[in-house]
Amino acid sequence: MIYVGTSGFSYDDWVGPYYPQELKKTEWLSFYAREFSTLELNSSFYSIPTAFSLERMAQKTPDGFQFTIKANQDMTHKRDDNQSVFVQFIAALKPLIEQGKFGCVLAQFPTSFHNTPENLDYLKLFRERMGDLPVVIEVRSRDWLDDATFNFLRRQQFGFCCVDEPRFSSLMPPIAEATSDVAYVRFHGRNAKKWWTHKEAWERYDYTYTPEELQEWLPKLQNLADKSRRLFVFANNHYRGQAIETARQLKLMLPGAG
Repeated sequence: MIYVGTSGFSYDDWVGPYYPQELKKTEWLSFYAREFSTLELNSSFYSIPTAFSLERMAQKTPDGFQFTIKANQDMTHKRDDNQSVFVQFIAALKPLIEQGKFGCVLAQFPTSFHNTPENLDYLKLFRERMGDLPVVIEVRSRDWLDDATFNFLRRQQFGFCCVDEPRFSSLMPPIAEATSDVAYVRFHGRNAKKWWTHKEAWERYDYTYTPEELQEWLPKLQNLADKSRRLFVFANNHYRGQAIETARQLKLMLPGAG
């Protein structure tokens, strides 16, 4: 199954470009879920959601809708004395799991998280604490890009997060690799001019993909779909709803995408 959606949905600058002016904010998710089958929830990185809040979100989506939830920053960026954070985070997922609306956890690590024995041990600990929940790992340092890493992720039953972003030598290249039964791709945009130099964070994601740029990914996406049970594809070029158009184009290009 191929699920296509966006990274986040609650953006004020989507009013007009996507959400009707008269639509209440409490109805944004229901409106979004009429068109897309999945959502990457990013707010959990900053604050662990409650089971109640995720239950309310689930109620606004149809049967079969899938949420992927970004791991809290204390799980990926601080990594010290954080066992209680895992317990709280996992407990919050219960309503989604019970309703069959939980896709996976996205664990996004910082650029400073290098391929070292210490960090490999932390990933083993991460798996131990997450139990058998599906988890996808997003790393940002190129020293992870080798067969040993991919084999390690397979042994730990971690998915590998593939990304499309500006083609700087310091950023991750557009590699497509499936290391578990969950494959995952994030389209961050290719705004090279604003990637490192910007006043506001959203400037980095102010980018409109051309059909030709997305076509480059079609063979890779089809290969990932063939090698996994579920493929999640998210557009993160969110400024003024550009992610919506990216996701729409991807849905049209991918046969069977929901």
